[in-house]
Amino acid sequence: MIYFNEKRNILEEHIYAPELQDVREPELFREIFEYDSIPKITFNNRIAPMNPPDRIWITDSTFRDGQQAMSPFTADQIAHLFRLLSKLGGENGVIRQSEFFLYTEKDRLAVGKCRELGLRFPEITSWIRANERDFEFVREMGIKETGILVSCSDYHIFKKMNMTRKQAMDKYLGIVKKALERGIIPRCHFEDITRADIYGFVIPFANALMQLSRESGIPIKIRACDTMGYGISHAGSSFPRSVQGIIYGLLHYAQVPSEQLEWHGHNDFYRAVINSTTAWLYGCASVNTTLLGIGERTGNTPLEAMAVEYAGIRGTLDGMDLRVITEIAEYFENEMGYEIPDKTPFVGRNFNLTRAGIHADGLLKDEEIYNIFNTGKLLNRPPVVAIDAFSGLAGIAFWANNYYRLDGAHKVDKKSAVAAEIKRRVDEVYAAGRNTCMSDAELDEMFFEGDPKLHAELMSLRTGSGKKHRK
Repeated sequence: MIYFNEKRNILEEHIYAPELQDVREPELFREIFEYDSIPKITFNNRIAPMNPPDRIWITDSTFRDGQQAMSPFTADQIAHLFRLLSKLGGENGVIRQSEFFLYTEKDRLAVGKCRELGLRFPEITSWIRANERDFEFVREMGIKETGILVSCSDYHIFKKMNMTRKQAMDKYLGIVKKALERGIIPRCHFEDITRADIYGFVIPFANALMQLSRESGIPIKIRACDTMGYGISHAGSSFPRSVQGIIYGLLHYAQVPSEQLEWHGHNDFYRAVINSTTAWLYGCASVNTTLLGIGERTGNTPLEAMAVEYAGIRGTLDGMDLRVITEIAEYFENEMGYEIPDKTPFVGRNFNLTRAGIHADGLLKDEEIYNIFNTGKLLNRPPVVAIDAFSGLAGIAFWANNYYRLDGAHKVDKKSAVAAEIKRRVDEVYAAGRNTCMSDAELDEMFFEGDPKLHAELMSLRTGSGKKHRK
């Protein structure tokens, strides 16, 4: 078949229509996945064309996939986080959907509380087991779209389900038809796609789904699930691990529209973010995430990371309020007892903290030298300095300006007498054997002891009641 690609303004040829290969033995790609060795990264030097969609967006699975790796959320916690998701994603719906379980009364109560908020975005979707009762949950609650698990690697089809590929495909298509009969949009979760036979099972199955979609007029969606984090984003990488190849195959050979295609990545090999970005760039409109990347094993693609990636790729926040990322992190820690690793980008306590005196000196002169972007403006997280034996005069001055919220002519200079006095006191503490950082309270006490009058002026500036102080 030859057709005109309106996006590229060229005639393209589509002559290869893969058919199901109903093999007798499972294809486990043993040369790549040897199990007793690190999975191999192989290349065939076939370069897929970069093909970003006109619109891209983020979906959320915090309350489904993410919650499975934590203590169960309360309905009120879910509703609060849902409101923050909406605020973060903005009125343009960059965070388009959020996915929920429907199994228990608590699950359904949480959905009800989120609905009561009356928010346009994110849209509430569900995830169900493939049985009649679960479909009834979806219909009873008036949810328009649901995820359905359709495992696609032979590891799952042969080893877990004890089926052949044809049996699995027939079962999956039957389940999808039941959703269509009820007017529900099926979102087919192609589990373990990065260990699957792409042209022997994935593309033929996707083709069959797209045929059902055309016949029914309902946009069947495909979520490409990198369940074990095996996906590779390197140019010219080969199947089954190539992210570009998978997206290209689904777009070109299965004719899946970009807006019906979603990437779901895990972080087992530190690749969740780059693989999700790659999926966007090569034609997948949606990437699925969780807040803080929570999820089984090493977790999912962090939603906050993809919000920042979105801004980088598109050159605009498109209505997002990234300051809400800090609100979300604080809520997880303070209200839910979740401990975020200190050095986690964007949300960790120390992600923009420095201890080195030479770095503090750069920050003091111009924070842009050592800060990744204006974190104070965009994330409500200005850069900070921890004071220890190596912080020096610049570190102390920067700490004072940050802690007492000093700006302009009010700023403490590293050459000031007060900075020298505090450094002397700090040096004494570490000379006596201390090996941990100074706390804000300890440093504030040192400023008080060193110059009570100055300290009173600094505190008045911190609370907004003072106008100036001496250096």
